[in-house]
Amino acid sequence: MTEATAPAGNELSVTCHIAAPPERVWRAMRDELAEWWCPRPWRTEIVEQDRRPGGASRLIMKGPNGEENRVEGIYLRWDEGTRFAITDAIDENLMPGGPFMIGIFEIAPEDGGTRYTARARHWSSETMEEHKRMGFHEGWGKVADQLKALCETGSVPD
Repeated sequence: MTEATAPAGNELSVTCHIAAPPERVWRAMRDELAEWWCPRPWRTEIVEQDRRPGGASRLIMKGPNGEENRVEGIYLRWDEGTRFAITDAIDENLMPGGPFMIGIFEIAPEDGGTRYTARARHWSSETMEEHKRMGFHEGWGKVADQLKALCETGSVPD
């Protein structure tokens, strides 16, 4: 089960324990992103993932009724095997975006499995509150549960 944690500053987060080794969880995070990245029934189309600091991150989240949400930004960190961080504040050409947040996704060994934690850090309390109203805990919690299912069973239930 996914847990919401108390915000630190303008941060929202979810965390869960995954009964799979960190290596398996990291492979899923890195290589199977389209399987778990957005809450079903939405799907993720990967346009570009240049996994290095400053590299482009471009995704399209597609809804069941033809909706599309383009998510573009850059990687701030890529710590192979443990953590990556992305932001929509700028793109790979250093062009400003509409900054909404910095997303940090990390794993650590815990109790024979893996602790997964996803954080959204916002520039202001107003954007953090907006993200809460948009359904942060429900959406990011579902995404964490999808990653958990993928790592523990090999598939994500619809």
